[in-house]
Amino acid sequence: MEEHVNVKTQFSEWTGRRSRWTGRMTGMLATVLPLLLVACAGAPQAQSQTPAMPAQTGGGKIGVVDPQKLLNDTEPGKKARESLNGFMKNRQAVVELEEKELKRMEDDLIKQGSVLSAAAKKEREEAFRRRMMEYQQKINDMNREVQEKQKEVFEGFRDKIERVVSKVAQQAGLQVVLERGRGGALVYHDQALDITARVMDEMNRIGQDVAPPKK
Repeated sequence: MEEHVNVKTQFSEWTGRRSRWTGRMTGMLATVLPLLLVACAGAPQAQSQTPAMPAQTGGGKIGVVDPQKLLNDTEPGKKARESLNGFMKNRQAVVELEEKELKRMEDDLIKQGSVLSAAAKKEREEAFRRRMMEYQQKINDMNREVQEKQKEVFEGFRDKIERVVSKVAQQAGLQVVLERGRGGALVYHDQALDITARVMDEMNRIGQDVAPPKK
């Protein structure tokens, strides 16, 4: 009976780790993109039909953009989040199938433990522990895969933001665009400097087919 309790304890520990893994993966969707966009330092001062933010510091015009809002509220941002979410759900489904198989093995071992010979019971327990180790390795591998996918998706989205911000900044005659977000260097800014709405409009207008700026 003590061996069966140990097997059940191991299973509970691994399923607990899987639950924490799922929580971490879900939390990734709320990650703020690490952006500090310094756009068009030497860009031509082209005038836009829409009035530009007039604030100047040290002779240069400054704008502010909220990358989290661009991720949450634009069509390209929605597609990026859906891509990552679909990838995560696929990996989670694989983990859940593996967990069901482990649960079946555990139940069979407990039910048949009293009628199995000592050698047969030991063999079953060793097979269960091997499968448990494989399960742990699979979770570790998938955690790494999700992190790599997150980097790929968010870096691609960041590139789109930078291209659109560069375009909007040139149109508005801005020389520097800073990131707005918690933990960043920007503590305060006048709302007149915020170009997020203009960047959102442009991103939604052209979708994901953002052409690289001409050099």
